[in-house]
Amino acid sequence: MVINSSIRYQRERLTIDDIDLESIVNEVGTPAYVYSLARIRDNFSCLNAALAPVHARLHFSVKANGNLDVLRTLKEVGAGFDCVSGGEIFRALNAGAAAKDIVFAGVGKTCSEIEYAVGRGVGWINAENLGELAHIDAIAAEADRQSVKVALRLNPQVTANTHPYMATGHGAAKFGLTSDVIRQNLNAPERYPRLDMTGIHMHVGSQLGDSKSTLAALDKLLALARDFPQIKTINLGGGLPVAYHLGETPPSLAPLAAELARRLNPYTVLLEPGRSLVADAGVLVADVLYVKRQAGQTFVIVDASMAELIRPALYGAHHEIMPLRKTNGETVTTQVVGPVCESADVLARDRDLPPLAPGDKIALMMAGAYGMTMASNYNARPRPPEVVVDGGRWWVSRRRETIEDMLIVEASFRRS
Repeated sequence: MVINSSIRYQRERLTIDDIDLESIVNEVGTPAYVYSLARIRDNFSCLNAALAPVHARLHFSVKANGNLDVLRTLKEVGAGFDCVSGGEIFRALNAGAAAKDIVFAGVGKTCSEIEYAVGRGVGWINAENLGELAHIDAIAAEADRQSVKVALRLNPQVTANTHPYMATGHGAAKFGLTSDVIRQNLNAPERYPRLDMTGIHMHVGSQLGDSKSTLAALDKLLALARDFPQIKTINLGGGLPVAYHLGETPPSLAPLAAELARRLNPYTVLLEPGRSLVADAGVLVADVLYVKRQAGQTFVIVDASMAELIRPALYGAHHEIMPLRKTNGETVTTQVVGPVCESADVLARDRDLPPLAPGDKIALMMAGAYGMTMASNYNARPRPPEVVVDGGRWWVSRRRETIEDMLIVEASFRRS
């Protein structure tokens, strides 16, 4: 059974780039994230090809996956980076990114983060507040920077067809500036003499199943941009969908690419994909601890939880569950749950799975995006390791945390 070009069953064992996943976790333990760098390269190449008519520069959204080996791989194939904090800028730079290839976004940048971004010379700052513009201009003056490239983020007041937590372009969202406010600022560039406001940014949401909201928002953006010839760059954000259910196929990008190319021909175009590059390149492997039958249900309790993968608890997100050892025959309707002391700690509800027993191992699929980056130490759980697979070999890219790691920043621990 082939799940994608990197993840498949071979001789009834789940493999990633032809390496048995069970052999990896037998050494590193569970829970553990495992990523295929080859799949990430393939995804980048395919996305670049699909968007060729647009001539867009792809900036990977670091919030999806901040692993340094993942970032280095994307840098090597030509990606820039979309960062939403000073910490993400730091990670991208440490992965070898050139500062000019970094876009700094975010609705609540602190002055220290802006100082860091300006001081390092990031390529663009996507601004979302009038106060932020004043901070950037003042910090640029203090740093003796003559010009900082700024893209004003438009809130197009378009509601995307996605989970409400992932919709960012509607009027009630905290993100962006209204068209009127952007017009006022573009008409008065003397207010911020150090800002080169030659770009407009938008992002209407994530996991967008159709292009209607994107194109509707783009039409509003272009109606604004056409009145200001100084606008040379359009940043469309991200939001490209992936298929979380087996058997699903994401919609073709060809119609969207054609529409974008037709509308955006005069402009330099930036896109900020995240999950579409890394989601299907990663799995979270867990070990079955217990099986409990209660109230007519079968609970499989595993050693991964909402602390390692919060998406099911936060969004009701679906992640396929695949046993590392494939079995045939009857299935059991199963609740896959974690050990965290919360009723929300359910990784999969009412799944038809083969009978599982303590010691069996499972993989949660499509875990390469918004998995480890959203992981926490809730219930004082050390975060899992990240393993990367490439060229027929694998290595631990980020080791498993220890319980001592979680105390290392606490003064009372250091004194003891």
